[in-house]
Amino acid sequence: MDMDFLRRRLSSDEINAMPLYHYTGPVHVIRCLEDWEQALPDLRDEGLLGFDTETRPSFRKGRRNAPALIQLATAQAVYLVQLAKLPFGAPVVEILANPSQVKAGVGIGDDMRDLARLHAFEPAGLVDLGGVARAHRLSSQGLRTLAANFFGWRISKGSQCSNWSLKELSSRQIVYAATDAWIGRLIFLRMRELGLIPSSRMPFYLNPAAEGGAV
Repeated sequence: MDMDFLRRRLSSDEINAMPLYHYTGPVHVIRCLEDWEQALPDLRDEGLLGFDTETRPSFRKGRRNAPALIQLATAQAVYLVQLAKLPFGAPVVEILANPSQVKAGVGIGDDMRDLARLHAFEPAGLVDLGGVARAHRLSSQGLRTLAANFFGWRISKGSQCSNWSLKELSSRQIVYAATDAWIGRLIFLRMRELGLIPSSRMPFYLNPAAEGGAV
């Protein structure tokens, strides 16, 4: 897979013709502190977490709702933290502020700023996959276009604008949310395999304060 191939621009028709993929492994929905404490051993042992958030869409101009869901993918499972049930605070911050764990996602800087409005903290160990793509002049910089570019997979966008503040998420929402964190982790691994992310984790890619990711 050479750089010219990775820098090609995929059309919507090309992406729509690709096979549809989604996460099929274990998913744990975190609704209380006890659920979180059960998840912690797996989360603490993982050096790389796929990361994403989901927010209930706002249809008012200029209004942005707070994140309703945090997704964390390990090698073994995906954990979905419902913030209406387990408010964002110190327990989850422990993971997001740990500099020895990589959290990889697209637009992760914006996600962390939104979370910091709920509970002040200093995130660490962030890799913005879109920032890595921009640094290497790749046309694909969003999660779905990166999945198509690196794996030849189409990832569904069907539940993106659904109500993520519901007390009980639908099975469709759970699969959608888990897939986003899972594919972010896989994209990081593929980028590192191809030498786009140095194994030494250069600070260039770990920049929690960047606007929109790495600078």
